[in-house]
Amino acid sequence: MGRRSNPDKFFVTKVVLLPGIFLALLVRWCVASYPYSGYQKPPMYGDYEAQRHWQEITLHTPSDTWYKNTSQNDLQYWGLDYPPLTAYHSLLMGLVADWLDPESVRLFASRGYETESHKMFMRWTVFLSDLYFFVTSVLCLCIELERSRHKDDKNVFKRTDIATTLFLLYPGIILIDHGHFQYNCVSLGLFLWATFFLIGIEMDILCTILFVFALNYKQMELYHALPFFFYLLRTCFFVQPKRKYYNIFKKFIKLGITVVTTFILVWYPISSSMEYVFQIIHRLFPLMRGVFEDKVSNIWCSVNIFIKLKTIYTNEEMVSMCFLTTMMSAMISCLDLFFRFNKRKFVLSCINVSLAFFLFSFQVHEKSILLVAIPVALHFPEDPFMCFWFLIVSTFSMLPLLLKDGLLIPLICTSLVYTGCYSIALQLAVPSSGILSFFSAKTVYKAVNTNYNSIYLKFLSTIFFFSLQGMFWLALGTSFVKPPERYPDLFPVLISLFSCAHFVFFFVYFNYCQLSLPTCLTVVFKIKKN
Repeated sequence: MGRRSNPDKFFVTKVVLLPGIFLALLVRWCVASYPYSGYQKPPMYGDYEAQRHWQEITLHTPSDTWYKNTSQNDLQYWGLDYPPLTAYHSLLMGLVADWLDPESVRLFASRGYETESHKMFMRWTVFLSDLYFFVTSVLCLCIELERSRHKDDKNVFKRTDIATTLFLLYPGIILIDHGHFQYNCVSLGLFLWATFFLIGIEMDILCTILFVFALNYKQMELYHALPFFFYLLRTCFFVQPKRKYYNIFKKFIKLGITVVTTFILVWYPISSSMEYVFQIIHRLFPLMRGVFEDKVSNIWCSVNIFIKLKTIYTNEEMVSMCFLTTMMSAMISCLDLFFRFNKRKFVLSCINVSLAFFLFSFQVHEKSILLVAIPVALHFPEDPFMCFWFLIVSTFSMLPLLLKDGLLIPLICTSLVYTGCYSIALQLAVPSSGILSFFSAKTVYKAVNTNYNSIYLKFLSTIFFFSLQGMFWLALGTSFVKPPERYPDLFPVLISLFSCAHFVFFFVYFNYCQLSLPTCLTVVFKIKKN
């Protein structure tokens, strides 16, 4: 994309890319002006208070008590339940907060601390973390993946500027991190950086380190662990034929040592004893909470509407059922990635495995759909219509949570901005398309030069139209219609069922997409030539 070699493309990318990034950052800051999770809702407040409280605890208590119940650290009041990197991040922010506003992190006295200046500080911590980890990784990945694809200037979806803008404008992560208030941008940014070094510039060791960092920031990155494991394991076999088995073993040991060493470096500062390590692990995986808490758009919550699982099965039985069904559904994608290796399958495998975890695993939160949505956003240039559809549904599935936080207006606005940018991108690709061309699957697939059966595309367009209708009426009912007294959770349950049906459909579809890709033997051929 050099200036001299292709000045027109450089000019277009420069004109679209920079405003696109600034638009994405502006949308983030606009959403940040709205309330957050637990705003003025004592006694527990919400996720905002949890993040602030972790700064207070890590700053004023010894590291070997951060995950223990002590007189200074009441685990019933937002006890730390994320891995050590989250604790270190909280400590860093706590040091800055103590310098700027000591009252905001004073032990015990700062509970429920809510001032405009502190809100500004907390919002800035998310904004800078997002910019440092997430935005930079998205930009690098979009540039690298465009370079690796077949170049076609007419294909607007495969241009770096459009792909980056649409990725950064995905409403889900903006609303959760900058509205509800969390730091998903850090773990997901580390995941994207690991992906960049894996399938972009192929630096396996650095990829391994970064993914272990992601896993040690939020344990939910286990959703992506299996694709990384099977991909890296498969690459161990791409070695020189001379002393083949020695080289396979050597690379496997090298990756294993990298994983173990990185874990030790992360955990050592707080690991005073093995008993404390097990205490931390118990905090990270609280199995006693039950299979789910709130209404989540997964299989177990949907089945529970008709069959009360918690009254039929014990907690231990549900753990076993969830584990087995999750592994069985995830192994389809993992084994295909291993035995029918193709670099393009990695992102699809991340989608399929994370969606299997979301649909079938134990103790899933509604926000966990972001772990599926980010790989889907990465796959967007390859299949824009289905990915756009999924990203809209994934945002809609979090509607009950966002309504609790008073984020209805940001939800509507960010969704409209995202849909508008998608429509503009489509019109740039197909100038003859109409204003509502995003309804038509045929128009979208024409934009990416993909031939599909016209009956199939018409069917997709029809289902998509009714899907949007369903989201519109359910959102309207949830926001303005009072449910019957007998069924106070009517609308959250309907949204859960509606979204779950979509996610099952997408699970089948994306698995089919992965299995349809052929085995790629170019790496093997190159090795044999050498």
